[in-house]
Order: sequence, then C-alpha cells, then structure tokens
Amino acid sequence: MGRWTLSLSGWKALFSGFDWRSFYRSKTAVISFAVILALILAGAACSIPNKTVVLQVDGKVSQVKTFCSTVGDLIKAQKVPLKKGDEVTPPLEEKLKENMKIVVNHALNVTLIADGKTSKFMSCRSTVGDVLKERGLNLSGKDIVYPSTDQRLKEGIKIRVVRVSVKEKVEEAPVYPRVLRETDPNLANGLMRVVKAGKNGIEKRIWQITYHDGQEFRRLLISSSVSRSAVDRVVAVGTATQVSRGGMNIHFSRALDVVASAYTYTGRNTSCGTAPGFGTVAVDPSVIPFGSKLYIEGYGYGTALDRGSSIVGNRIDVFMDSYSQAMLWGIRQVRVYIL
Repeated sequence: MGRWTLSLSGWKALFSGFDWRSFYRSKTAVISFAVILALILAGAACSIPNKTVVLQVDGKVSQVKTFCSTVGDLIKAQKVPLKKGDEVTPPLEEKLKENMKIVVNHALNVTLIADGKTSKFMSCRSTVGDVLKERGLNLSGKDIVYPSTDQRLKEGIKIRVVRVSVKEKVEEAPVYPRVLRETDPNLANGLMRVVKAGKNGIEKRIWQITYHDGQEFRRLLISSSVSRSAVDRVVAVGTATQVSRGGMNIHFSRALDVVASAYTYTGRNTSCGTAPGFGTVAVDPSVIPFGSKLYIEGYGYGTALDRGSSIVGNRIDVFMDSYSQAMLWGIRQVRVYIL
C-alpha cells in the first residue's frame, strides 16, 4: 500500500461546519477523537514498508519489503511454518534492520549409517557434509559417503559412511612342479611309475587389500617372486600290451591296479540279467565297461557283467562258488588286464 496524505484544505473540508465548541465541552468526545486519530496515524505508518530484508528459507533466497518490527513478526507475515527443532537466525525476538538477512532452516529427518551403528535424528544442516560435521564424524581421504557430501539434505534422507582402509599382506603360495612323462616299454599300458617325486616350490606374493567397513572388498597383486624353485616330477608311462603269466602270453589293451573283494551267489541275477558264476566280475562301468574281457592276477579270466553299490572307481568284486572261498579271498590289491 502506498503513502497517502491529506492537504490542509482537505482537513478544512473534512471538519467544516463542525461544532467545535460543543465538541470540546464533551470530555468523552475528546478522548474518542484522540483514539481515532492515533489509530489513523498508526495505520498510515504501518501501511508504508519501511525496511528491506533478505529472507532465506531452506536455501531459497528472496528479498522482502516489510513494516514488521521483529524477525518473528516477519516469519509470521511471510507464513513460514516453524516446528520444534527448526533454526532461525537471528533469533525471533531480534529487531529488524535494513538489509538484514534472516535464515530459516527446517529440521529434516535423517538416517545415518556409520561405524556399525544406525542412528535417526533431525537436522537443520544444508548438506550431507554439514550433517557429518555436526555429528562429529571425521572422514579419511579414502572413506566413501553415499550420497556425496555436497548433496543437499531432503526429508527422510539416508546417509551411509563406508570406512575404507588399505593394507598390504605377504603370503607364500606353492609352486607346483611340472610333470614330465617318459615312456617305459617294460611297463603295462595304462600304468604309470614315478621316476622322480618332484617337489613344490615357494612363491612370495605381496597383496594390496582394500577393506570396506572391515570386510575385504578387493585385493590386488602388487608383486610376486619365487623364493624356492619347484623340482620337476618325472613319471614313466607304460606302453607294453603283452604280459607273460603261467607260461602264457596275455595280450591286453590296458592295465590298471584295483582293490578286489569277493562275493558269492545271493539268488539274484547280475546287472546284465545273467546268472552269476565263476568268472563273473562286478565293476564300475565308468572305469571298466560292461562286457569287457578281463584277466585278473590271482583269479584268472573273467567278464565284467555285474555292478555293486560299493564298487566305485578302481574297485572290483569277483564271484566265488562258495562263501568260504569268498572269505578266503578277502580284500586285496590286484592288477587287472583289460583284454
């Protein structure tokens, strides 16, 4: 509202014909007139903005012309809501001055996850970084903050601080030897013989390990060096396909060493559907295919016709005609030739 004035002639016109003598004789009328005049003058003065101030609410800045006398009056006039925890600078009772800056920061709900703890509170700070300073959380150059420290606060924001540390760790790892193979015509095909055992070497490794909140996040191999070289392992690989047993030459495709047990007739046929008899051999078909003709040292000739739940890998079960013969055989290491 702008300034208004009343000229002398206007005043005269306003009160022309007024019975001033009667008016002054009435005490009540004089008092009433004084009150009305004071109200008119006060209203005229209050309708004239006499100060310009800067109002900043949650980072938003505006210039306000006002006739209010205190910071609190201005906040009410501008309809800025306040609740417990909000910050107003200067205080509400502070008298307004020309070009004064009034800052209002509303308190926001914040969840902070840091150092293994979760805390919920209200803050009037402007940015994530300001909140961390307010809470006394010091950051190292490697620590990670989600969202970033320059992110402005918003209602319900979740802030997470990840503590990052980097350490070096020295480890010793085995260096496995190479396996060198050489043929041996005196050894059955399928068999191997260790000529030289070999020995593991030692490699020294230096790792750079990055931890996030105490948990390993990443490791990087910085350097490695061999402190002890490995000694090669040498094995002989058999190539012979003929062996002499009992004055007879046995020709075979390959040989293998197995653990052999014995069983006798239980009233059930073999896995191939035939009745078992001497020469029936239970095998693991993934090692010795069904139907394979065999020569078993200490037993003689046989055929892979059966299988058993405990016959796995390099194991076989040879059929005996009686329980006593099976018990006499027992369990033994034998060499099997697959013909």
